[in-house]
Amino acid sequence: MSATTREFILTDAEVELLPSDSDVAFYAEHGWYLSKKLFSDEEVERLETASERFYAGHVDRPLPHRPPRLAYWKPQDGPVQRHNDYIHYESSAIGAILRKPLLGAVAARLSGATEIRVFQSTLIFKPPRPDEPSNIVPWHFDGDYWATSVSGRMLTAFIPFHDCGEDMGTITMIDRSSRWQEAKNEESVTSMHFADRDRNDLESILERNARFNGTEVKKVPMIIPKGHASFHHSHTYHGSGENRSTVPRRAISLHLQDGENAYQEFRLRNGETASYNHDFLVRRTPQGTPDYADPEFCPVLWRGTA
Repeated sequence: MSATTREFILTDAEVELLPSDSDVAFYAEHGWYLSKKLFSDEEVERLETASERFYAGHVDRPLPHRPPRLAYWKPQDGPVQRHNDYIHYESSAIGAILRKPLLGAVAARLSGATEIRVFQSTLIFKPPRPDEPSNIVPWHFDGDYWATSVSGRMLTAFIPFHDCGEDMGTITMIDRSSRWQEAKNEESVTSMHFADRDRNDLESILERNARFNGTEVKKVPMIIPKGHASFHHSHTYHGSGENRSTVPRRAISLHLQDGENAYQEFRLRNGETASYNHDFLVRRTPQGTPDYADPEFCPVLWRGTA
């Protein structure tokens, strides 16, 4: 029988692509999951075509203004690793594919949520330049800079546009790190994106937290076939290395939130209030706070029981 709700439906074939009970248990224990084939080859090729149009200057719906911490590669930035936030908003073709209900249903199964919304999306292009420093993404976990979110169930889907292996600098998980307790110190909970932090500091934080939890750092590179995606919990440490292949590594990092997520005020150690890019873009709730359910920027992918 097909899985249905009032607004969302999966075909029988798509239901077979959902995580099994054992997959959900694995995700809860290890903090990551490698999906079955969620996108057809044609859909993936459309993602790549749309990304090239975007890089060439085609924007369907420009952001109304630029938040202060927006990651936004421009041609004048040169042959560095490219990150472009809000690609689901600015590119209609990419946004339509990312809103695929199956993707949301997989996230709902893994997180135990009955609603999944987009939180953020980033188009990524890692050039085949092993000596380019920007190609290295240091160890971090996404929840560290989502301090303004109340949810503990947020997760990220990493969606490459091709077969993606170690030689391309694929995303790499630190196994079971989503279950760690953080060793609190002066560097904890900065609400700063990894790009704004020192790589060596982040490496030392990872090692210190492993020791604090009485475990070793186990790195698991995600070997992702075309059309598949990896998912990881918002507290799973991850990073990626240089692209040693002969072609660019193209992908989208799609951050997802459950329906219960909402804005919360979070005070940093220096007394300032933490902020996220949404806080400068989304509509306001009746209480005057940023609305992380704004359908313009945070559309619903799935609602119901997957």
